[in-house]
Amino acid sequence: MNPTTAAPPVPAGQRSVQYDAFHAARARTDLVARLYAAAMGEDYPVEVAASSSCDWPLLGLMTARLKMRPGQLLVDAGCGTGGIGLWLARALALRLEGFDLSPVAIAHAADRRSRFGLPAERAAFRVAELENTGLPDASAHGIVCVDAFGGAADRSAALRELGRVLAPGGRLVMTRAARQGAAPAWTEQARAAGLTVEHVDERPAEPALWERLYQLWIAHADELRSELGEAQAQNMLREAHQVLPKLPGRRAVLLTLRRPATSPAGPCAADTMTRPGHQPDERTPK
Repeated sequence: MNPTTAAPPVPAGQRSVQYDAFHAARARTDLVARLYAAAMGEDYPVEVAASSSCDWPLLGLMTARLKMRPGQLLVDAGCGTGGIGLWLARALALRLEGFDLSPVAIAHAADRRSRFGLPAERAAFRVAELENTGLPDASAHGIVCVDAFGGAADRSAALRELGRVLAPGGRLVMTRAARQGAAPAWTEQARAAGLTVEHVDERPAEPALWERLYQLWIAHADELRSELGEAQAQNMLREAHQVLPKLPGRRAVLLTLRRPATSPAGPCAADTMTRPGHQPDERTPK
């Protein structure tokens, strides 16, 4: 599911339950993955298997925009089942910290480490919110956030939190969307978080991708009900019917934000990594 195109955000606890149920249902069948693959065609990265708009062009663009060096720390914000962060960490020889609202998704992400050849010492996952990551100041050399930012209860607070975690000179690459012709406040939002806008890369094929996917969900409604259960099928079909009319005129981008190299972000902890599986204060989404 794609939080950036779904209904307005609901409380974190309810979102966690919703996403837990989705990830648990998806683990029982490959139907959802097959529908994503059908919508993306050759651009579907099978190994990543993300429930998002992450395709091969986006993976390549994020790799280029991050400009990270081997051994540095990448944070996957709203990581879901971890495929995006794990793929990038393996491809770029990085360390990885991923977090998500859903404990079920986090459990699946941890289970997938071995498929990417990454030990627990290289890839840690935790339950956390975008507004409260539990990560140290200036600890990440790079952050990716794919189709998760729209689900934040407070987007301004979420961006400030991600900016706090980013080390001087580090980059946050995130998918964002706006209406065609609108003047998004990305520069002002970035400045409020102590960041600067480095690149705005258009993703002209993204709206059509969601249109194909949602049409497939509707066409396969009976299979969704049979394999995922009535509740999950209804959630997906509701999203499809709500979002489809809004897709014309949608502008999708990959936004690259950078913390200035001279930023007074506090002591730089970018060469440290918290213990795998450790959650400061044992916080869970509220």
